[in-house]
Amino acid sequence: MTDSQTPRTWFITGCSRGFGREWAIAALERGDRVAATARDLSTLDDLVTKYGDALLPIQLDVTDREADFAAVRQAHERFGSLDIVVNNAGYGQFGFVEELSEQEFRDQMETNVFGAMWVTQAALPFMREQRSGRILQVSSIGGISAFPNIGAYHASKWALEAFSQALAAEVESFGIHVTLIEPGGFSTDWAGPSSRHTTPLPAYDEVRQGFEEARAKRNTSGPGDPSASADALLRVVDSDQPPLRVFFGAAPLAIAKADYASRIETWEAWDDVAQLAQGSGS
Repeated sequence: MTDSQTPRTWFITGCSRGFGREWAIAALERGDRVAATARDLSTLDDLVTKYGDALLPIQLDVTDREADFAAVRQAHERFGSLDIVVNNAGYGQFGFVEELSEQEFRDQMETNVFGAMWVTQAALPFMREQRSGRILQVSSIGGISAFPNIGAYHASKWALEAFSQALAAEVESFGIHVTLIEPGGFSTDWAGPSSRHTTPLPAYDEVRQGFEEARAKRNTSGPGDPSASADALLRVVDSDQPPLRVFFGAAPLAIAKADYASRIETWEAWDDVAQLAQGSGS
């Protein structure tokens, strides 16, 4: 395990609430230094009062590429290193695929994909130079499976998963590790105030109601507590060989197993078509 007693520098986006705030507190509590970003800096006032110079609050909208690069540079200049980057900023766009406007879909991708991309690109030169670093991308069980009414959100997380898996192989030789955090349902405001909703089409009212009822039946255990996830995150960060992907919560593993079993079954059932497409079918 990595020596967690040596103070490290974190850069965490989306720290006003939820995972970002809880993880920033966990890092600060053990003596690390944190550059915490939020669109509304007043949400960090209490942390500044409590932790003083160990916390660098930065106002940031992650969709602004130039501001992302400036914020990461500011954190490095302040603390002299950049050890752990957590791309947590994001939101959920609700709506059936047919209901989504072009702008709603683009906005979802700008925040959840491009925001993480810009921060990652900004951090990599510093990490390559010091030949070490951890990049944690907050994905979701929705990054490997998909459900109705959040197609745009799933698209953003699948894109995040894809470029992050490629990135992990690209930077491994520099001592940089990439981990995709894939939470299930937690009591963040992902589906609350920070979420966005399309204008519903009446044609989907009955379908929507059916899916909502099915979702309520699945979520019998209730959402997880974001504060409880901090210990899990620190264990990942402190590992000498952190995983490329890790679930947070009890539900995701069963969802993933069922989804991938279904995929393999379908691929095998249609393998004759795969062979036919290659010209080797009968």
